[in-house]
Amino acid sequence: MHTDLVAALDIGGTKIAGALVDGRGSILVRAQRATPAQEDGDTVMRAVEEVLGDLAGSPLWGRATALGIGSAGPVDASAGTVSPVNVPGWRGYPLVERARAAAGGLPAELIGDGVAITAAEHWQGAARGHDNALCMVVSTGVGGGLVLDGRLHPGPTGNAGHIGHISVDLDGDPCPCGSRGCVERIASGPNIARRALENGWRPGPDGDASAAAVAAAARAGDAVAVASFERAARALAAGIAATATLVEIDIAVIGGGVGKAGDVLLEPLRKALGDYATLSFVRRLAVAPAQMGTDAGLVGAAAAALAGRAAPTTAAGV
Repeated sequence: MHTDLVAALDIGGTKIAGALVDGRGSILVRAQRATPAQEDGDTVMRAVEEVLGDLAGSPLWGRATALGIGSAGPVDASAGTVSPVNVPGWRGYPLVERARAAAGGLPAELIGDGVAITAAEHWQGAARGHDNALCMVVSTGVGGGLVLDGRLHPGPTGNAGHIGHISVDLDGDPCPCGSRGCVERIASGPNIARRALENGWRPGPDGDASAAAVAAAARAGDAVAVASFERAARALAAGIAATATLVEIDIAVIGGGVGKAGDVLLEPLRKALGDYATLSFVRRLAVAPAQMGTDAGLVGAAAAALAGRAAPTTAAGV
């Protein structure tokens, strides 16, 4: 039945995107505001309310039956609150309650942004047809989500699959999260660039010192740039192999800005996986680039809303 319609929000540190999405994952109406990330919590919420107000102005709004929210995290789906690292005004902020009120009382589902992207890739993208998958977002941070037994597995608070904070180097650098040697501390874009600079790589005349610039240098054969991406690839491989060994996934999907580096990242990643994914049941693990692009967060939030709406209401009796 393709008359299903849900509202979706994708909330990040840069922008708040909203959409009305149908049961096939097509975006029918869009709205967007810049995130006033450094303002107080209620100012940020006003931008969310404006996005919902734009959607509510559409003649299709009356058909929306639920609201899906994908947010930068940490999120706490059980409490309906969010504390995004890059939005300091929101700490334990009651986003679900406020968004529901702004959306006229629609039932709301909250998931982390990594889980939202996973939902999108499983529904429409690179993980489609796979019952057990890990989807990763490798960009400023490293996030992710899991599909197990054909279903999204967000976990009790909505953060399951957060592979960026698996430690892959016991004596490694301290991570801002408080642990040491986390995947994110080695493989995120800023850390790839930091490592390259520390080891003597220098940006070109334009001064661009981003991971994308390091990737371009690696493609051109710069040994230091290549080594920085190989180090990131090993960290990702170790985290993916640990996850596969634990829960038996058969595909890992890599998205995010760093994922766009293509073979500079994926070739050493596939090679390194052979060193870490050694047991018989993880050796056939595929690695694929994400397919959903910038709409993944919205489509995934919609998928969560559709799934939540279809879920039985007898959960208390299970």
